[in-house]
Amino acid sequence: MNRKHLIQVREQLKTALKQKVLVLDGAMGTMIQRHGLTEPDYRGDRFANWSCDLKGNNDLLTLTQPQIIRDIHSQFLEVGIDCIETNTFNSNAPSMADYQMVDLVEELNFESARLAKDVTQEFTETTGQPRYVIGVLGPTNRTASLSPDVNDPGFRNIDFDALVETYGIATKALLDGGADVIMVETIFDTLNAKAAIYAIKRCEQELNLEIPTMISGTITDASGRTLSGQTTEAFWYSVKHANPICVGLNCALGAKDLRPYIDALARTADVPVSAHPNAGLPNEFGEYDQTPDEMADIVGEFASSGLVNMVGGCCGTTPVHLQA
Repeated sequence: MNRKHLIQVREQLKTALKQKVLVLDGAMGTMIQRHGLTEPDYRGDRFANWSCDLKGNNDLLTLTQPQIIRDIHSQFLEVGIDCIETNTFNSNAPSMADYQMVDLVEELNFESARLAKDVTQEFTETTGQPRYVIGVLGPTNRTASLSPDVNDPGFRNIDFDALVETYGIATKALLDGGADVIMVETIFDTLNAKAAIYAIKRCEQELNLEIPTMISGTITDASGRTLSGQTTEAFWYSVKHANPICVGLNCALGAKDLRPYIDALARTADVPVSAHPNAGLPNEFGEYDQTPDEMADIVGEFASSGLVNMVGGCCGTTPVHLQA
């Protein structure tokens, strides 16, 4: 981790977000699915004899198929995007527990950031266009606010301290690997997000450094609320203390249906706003029907209307959407 570099990045991005609409990458998962990887592909040599199935653990591919992840980053960068996200959406203890890989959390975050940094530096040097690595802290597969048992509303299968611990490990590893920004994303439970923010702030105290931070929530249904029940405006006021360089919404409803909530956020937040939505809503087969041109038109209107300072794609989006 380069302390001086992080200070410079924070100022560079704050300036850039005022001057133009920055472009974030699209869906890593969609790009991975195109490779049709099998169980042995996910395992690689290192995990050939692992005791449980690993197919679907996309974050693990940073270790077992790094060239695939590198190529995906490169494809996004080749169409001119400004920021790429690390392949760490599930690189946290609760999510990795499903694969009996909790001990890999630190390594996954470090190696993913290191790989992404290597690719962005290459493109920055060859094109002269600054490229940035967004270190991703995903939401985990558990919620600190709600019970998973309808018969026991007071029960929780994760607590605040456990979330802080895993987010702290991930944050430090991402920074050590070369991440320029830490993004808490796809927030469906604001209490989970507060644990991530607390972990980041604790790292800031230990490092005596203000870490560039982005925050992105997700609206779960047409009510316009997060899973834990907050409106867009309430969500912003709950995370405002993090002093992010950017706040936004991603995934969920698809770009068209997300627009009113992006508008509400733009009217409420006093920092730049981001959006990286789905390519519409998934169909009955879990696939996305929205075409690249349709997606480009919708998110392009976000930008032309002055709603956003950063735009990208989530599930179902590819470099073609951004290129269009």
